Amino acid sequence: MQFPHRKLLIAAACAAFLGTAFAAPDASIAALAAKEKPALLETLKELVSIESGSRDLDGLEKISDLIAARFKALGGEVELIDPSAEAYRMEDTPEKIGRVVRATFKGTGKKKILLIAHMDTVYTVGMLNKQPFRIDGDKAYGLGIADDKQGVAVITHIVSMLQSMKFKEYGTLTVLINGDEEISSPGARALITRMGSEHDAVLSFEGASVKDDKLSLATAGIASVTLNVTGKASHAGSAPELGVNALYELSHQVLQMRDLSDPATGLKMNWTISKSGTNRNVIPASATAAADVRVLKVSDYDRIEQQVNERVKKQLIPEAKVELKFERRRPPLESSEASIAMARHAQRIYKDELGLPLGADDKAAGGGTDAAFAALKTKAPVVERFGLQGFGAHSADAEYVLVNSIEPRLYLGTRMVMDLARGKASSGN
Repeated sequence: MQFPHRKLLIAAACAAFLGTAFAAPDASIAALAAKEKPALLETLKELVSIESGSRDLDGLEKISDLIAARFKALGGEVELIDPSAEAYRMEDTPEKIGRVVRATFKGTGKKKILLIAHMDTVYTVGMLNKQPFRIDGDKAYGLGIADDKQGVAVITHIVSMLQSMKFKEYGTLTVLINGDEEISSPGARALITRMGSEHDAVLSFEGASVKDDKLSLATAGIASVTLNVTGKASHAGSAPELGVNALYELSHQVLQMRDLSDPATGLKMNWTISKSGTNRNVIPASATAAADVRVLKVSDYDRIEQQVNERVKKQLIPEAKVELKFERRRPPLESSEASIAMARHAQRIYKDELGLPLGADDKAAGGGTDAAFAALKTKAPVVERFGLQGFGAHSADAEYVLVNSIEPRLYLGTRMVMDLARGKASSGN
């Protein structure tokens, strides 16, 4: 007979000693989580050993083939989807976008559950040679390991655990892994939104923090504003009046749009980049500026976009040509009653069965997330950060996950799928 991992037994013993309410963990799930731990570490090593930057199509093809093969071996109906055709085109969107892996598992029940993560990273080709996968104590290091290859690995082994238990009480269990998250998911966003609207619950597997282990119920939306001003060059000393100073017009536009932030609603708009001219003695014929926009509600996008489009009409120099582009890079994830209920259920599992604390933050924090696309057109619960605890995302030398968070997260994810399939996890029961 296999027993729950020693850590889970210690947690139960401590809770009993302290006199707190504690339901023993499900022995079969705990045993499977312990069994899957070394296999998950091997999966992490495989994933991290493939470079898969968002613009590295060769790397993304290789890693998507690996992921597809893993889910096919687990019995899933697997598709490799090219999302390029329906991409939302932004200034930095590549012509060709990495594939999406979609794996579908059919069950005997009615509930439809979606698990999402991403396989792409922010790193460039060649960095792997200097920073291969390694384990040092309780930390497993690697480029992209926390953001978000751990998410891919955790989902893979949750599905493996469910298959080992022959659990099929869901109607459909869908896994969606995209390769363009780090460039704002221009290709996958439409598919993620559709899939979110077609499922009864969405669990997103971005990682939690090593400092504050908690789920996320809300994240900020991210947008950008780009101003391009075209004027006319002329000699700045002998004939400035013959030119059209693009820098003057750009400065006017930036200044008249400097007060659009709204602290009361969390809307933020800040100009962060500007450039103009070519030589000191030439009236600048072109100038550009960019602003960063953050919102907490989808409706605030409409408001801020309307405001900048109205303001830009008020020109200082009528002869200048002013072009404005507003890009919705990522919507906010807004907290909902359904998501709060699902997060509370996860907290009860963590506390009552594992003896571990788990936060659930409904205040927007951190970067954007694909969970926001999944929540865009649904009232079903969508909760983020079911992945491992980690640190150093987007850093060049310090990205790691905590090895001791593997078993608790495998246990939690598996229990959540089972309870969602049975109609329990979002009902407050």
